[in-house]
Amino acid sequence: MERKNVILAGVCMSVLSFALTGCGNTQEAMVPEGNSPTEKIVAAAAMEKMTPGYVKDAGDEVTLDWYINFSWFNTSWGESVVSKAITEKTGVNVRFTAPTGNEAEKLNAMIISENLPDLITLDYHEYQSGELIDKDLVWAMDELADKYDCYWYQTADQDAVNWYTREDGHIYGYPNYSCSKQDYDTYDNIASNQTFLVRKDIYEAIGSPDMTTPEGFEAAVKAAVEKYPLINGEPLIPIGACEFTETGNNSFDSYLCNFLAIPYEKNGKYYDRYSDPELIRWLKEFRKLGEEGYLASDIFTDKRTLMEEKIAKGRYFCMLFQRTDLSTQELYLYSQNPDSVYIAVDGPKNSEGGDYELPGNDINGWTLTFISKSCEHPDRAIELISYLLSEEGQEMIWLGVEGETWDYVDGVMTMHEDVYQLMGENRVEFDRIYGADATYWMLMDNIGEIKYKPPLAEPLLQMKEWTYPYLYNASAYNVTLPTDSTEAKMELEIKRQWGKILPELLLAPSEEEFDQIFSEYMQYKKVKGMDQILNQKTELMNKAKEKLGEE
Repeated sequence: MERKNVILAGVCMSVLSFALTGCGNTQEAMVPEGNSPTEKIVAAAAMEKMTPGYVKDAGDEVTLDWYINFSWFNTSWGESVVSKAITEKTGVNVRFTAPTGNEAEKLNAMIISENLPDLITLDYHEYQSGELIDKDLVWAMDELADKYDCYWYQTADQDAVNWYTREDGHIYGYPNYSCSKQDYDTYDNIASNQTFLVRKDIYEAIGSPDMTTPEGFEAAVKAAVEKYPLINGEPLIPIGACEFTETGNNSFDSYLCNFLAIPYEKNGKYYDRYSDPELIRWLKEFRKLGEEGYLASDIFTDKRTLMEEKIAKGRYFCMLFQRTDLSTQELYLYSQNPDSVYIAVDGPKNSEGGDYELPGNDINGWTLTFISKSCEHPDRAIELISYLLSEEGQEMIWLGVEGETWDYVDGVMTMHEDVYQLMGENRVEFDRIYGADATYWMLMDNIGEIKYKPPLAEPLLQMKEWTYPYLYNASAYNVTLPTDSTEAKMELEIKRQWGKILPELLLAPSEEEFDQIFSEYMQYKKVKGMDQILNQKTELMNKAKEKLGEE
């Protein structure tokens, strides 16, 4: 990809040749010279294309266990066109595993046992990502690249590697969907995933009301329930939300903060957004609706699988939700009745009616993938990652196999009509048969989506384009405290306490009770060292700005 090959002036372009040793143990293998992974990437850009490690090893098939830390993950490997092609190319077969219950409990148990699967993918902001590194349970990818596969330096993204290189000079986890400032400056069609959605036919039937104020929101919810108390014989769920977790609920905290444009910093200091009056104002509105019976008990208990079933039935009236998380259900609704789909409209705003600040993918990306030290074939693991990060690998992830799922049409890489049609009509079957369009998303690249992803059609396009005017790059603020630090432990306690009291706030029988619960929580945060946490995050924020070239 273009940004991977940017050559920085003043960086040494010399290379060190290895004869029969290191970097794949081949005579033609060469490792770029430099002190850091990013310097080696820059040097690699000046070299002729290296021989990928998987080329020499493809004939020797191995199986790697790949753990995906999401209980909703149920993708398989070996049946789809894409997975079979990747195995043929690299000689690596994959056996996916995922937790069946609580993700944190499952991963913590594996970390305690120090018996880990070969590859691990988890959300970048999960504290276990730092724990895996600090407890020396995962390999540094650049060290594996030096030893087995220098091709990694030609495929890894310079900005992502620079961002995730730790103070010891190594990178351990590689992100997917990472998006740099350069990407934001270059492309005008980067979207946020955060949307306020309403069921189209219900919304239009009640007059397409303004839902940007607490008063308008309340009136719309009540009108929807009055006009449509049942959906195909089942109760309408007035307000949908993300799944509640031990640290809160995205719909009622982080997403709502973004819709209310609550700042990440004030007066040069990292800001406690969950203390902001704008958030409290809207949480009180949700509490009021809950008191009157408009917060269904379902939203406090349902896990993602059950939520997906209810979305596919169109049972929610409105929700703050990630648009891509309901794309399969959206397509199903569209096939049944185009008017029953969910559309993005203006939702909660701050008291000044200001524009939303919806984060797109930032430099952190979404997940991190690690190679564990329990892996018997770390050489094959780094080779697989190198392939998936390569131009060919990204084409494979997004479009599939030339001749089987796509061909050039007038010089443009174009997905076959029948393949594209199935993708729109039955995503589950598409994933099973073809496995393209980021079915295997673990190492997908944000710009790969822009370059290779087939254009979205309705009803998915409307939700995506709605976010364009509100896109916000929050890279400098998505900082993570060192896992073993006192502040990180204090922050985790505070987050878990928020996870406990958020349902209590929403279900409080009165505003006075709400105020009491919230006041006690603020005092709890103070006692637990919130000021110390914010001071530490301010330092990290400033370092991040410097690293990103924003100061």
